[in-house]
Order: sequence, then structure tokens, then C-alpha cells
Amino acid sequence: MVCLIAWLAWQAFLFIAAPGKIAEGFPDRQRVNALITLPFTPERFHILVFQRYGRVSGTDGNSVELRNIDKGQLGAIARYYWVQRIEPLQQGG
Repeated sequence: MVCLIAWLAWQAFLFIAAPGKIAEGFPDRQRVNALITLPFTPERFHILVFQRYGRVSGTDGNSVELRNIDKGQLGAIARYYWVQRIEPLQQGG
């Protein structure tokens, strides 16, 4: 029972913290491009997870460029505890 309560508390924390990880400035359209920042260099596992949401077009240090994401899925990406920030990907970037 304690494990269930701990798991539910963790899920609630992730749900509450997710909107704060998403930056303002995404265009007003359904499909967007994003720069996802992690607190470490992404590994193959992280790239494969992001590919479920869109097309990974590159990495730079601790950031992953993810294109053609359904804007409604930004919250789902932000709920991963290892995602630090999600920002709009600048044109040319």
C-alpha cells in the first residue's frame, strides 16, 4: 500500500510540474518544433522515446531538436522527470 501511495504521489508531482517546463512562444498551430533540454547529454534511449512524439533532427550538448510534434503532446513530453525544459525551436535552428 505504501508503494502505491508513493507511486501516486510521484505521478501527481510529475503532472503538476510539467506545465512549468514548457516555455511560452509556441506558434498557434497544431504541429510545432521544439528544443528539449535535459540535465545531461541525451543517450539513445532518450532519442528513441522522443521519436514516439516527432522527428528528432539533431542534438547539441544537452538539447534535442524535435520536429513536427502535436502541440497537445508537449505536456506528455514534459512529464518525463529527465526533461528540464521545452522551448520553441527557432527557424534556422
